[in-house]
Amino acid sequence: MRFGQGRGDSVAELLERYGLRIVKVDAGTSIPGSFWGDEEAGLQGNGVWVRDDTPIHSVLHEACHYVCMDPGRRNGLDTDAGGDYDEENAVCYLQILLADEIPGLGRNRMMADMDRWGYSFRLGSAAAWFSRDAEDARAWLRRHGLIDPQDRPAFRLRESD
Repeated sequence: MRFGQGRGDSVAELLERYGLRIVKVDAGTSIPGSFWGDEEAGLQGNGVWVRDDTPIHSVLHEACHYVCMDPGRRNGLDTDAGGDYDEENAVCYLQILLADEIPGLGRNRMMADMDRWGYSFRLGSAAAWFSRDAEDARAWLRRHGLIDPQDRPAFRLRESD
């Protein structure tokens, strides 16, 4: 699912809850702050850079990096979100949860899109990982106050370790 397929406003409203803003660039234009290049979303400061052809999974993934990183890394952020293995898992888990907040997307479509893009999980798919192997990601998100005990997004940024 692409940003320009009628869900861009919902994505922008969701990210505003985290103090993030969507910055659109024209078709065919290079996306500033994109770690992967091509149509993948970019991160610079609190801006998530997109084109209409940017996959929503990419937008949410980069936004979740912003949410999950500590304030020191968030300050001066440009392109490379960094982070360790545990934080990367937390980012993936949170992006799946946030997909449920976007009408017409939802976690099942998000996980299918993640699989199509090439995210790799030990159990072979995002859905298998999410349902059977992601306790460490949930624990990390809870420890940092980013999800509540019912695994719902807290709509706040990580403060520190």
